[in-house]
Amino acid sequence: MSEMTMSITRDKCMGHGRCYSVAPDLLSDDEEGFVAQAGQEFEVDGELIGQAEAAVGACPEQAIHFAR
Repeated sequence: MSEMTMSITRDKCMGHGRCYSVAPDLLSDDEEGFVAQAGQEFEVDGELIGQAEAAVGACPEQAIHFAR
């Protein structure tokens, strides 16, 4: 599988926690309950693409984006 790039828009994140709940091997929460990777762009290894896609689908604010 190919890698993809994921980014999380900090201003859109409302801290629901759905993304790191469905992608525990990829995302984590910070001390305030927001996704710790907010405001970052990073590569996602092939074996975690399924979790990344689940995180994108779980975000009600559409704050998570990816590109292959």
